[in-house]
Amino acid sequence: MSLKDEILPKRQVSTEYGIPENTLSYWRAMGTGPKSAKLGRRVVYRRSDVEAWIDAQFAAEDKELA
Repeated sequence: MSLKDEILPKRQVSTEYGIPENTLSYWRAMGTGPKSAKLGRRVVYRRSDVEAWIDAQFAAEDKELA
């Protein structure tokens, strides 16, 4: 498994990317935010999905400013 495909628990995403855990939970419930999955009782994210979602946010912002 490459580093980009690393599986991250919600707490780690929160810590590494500065997104509160409650915000990640809210986005998951609303169907927005980075792609996530449940493994057992845990919500997890692929690093590549989190980074792709962040890149998409910047692209959308650039589009609005153009």
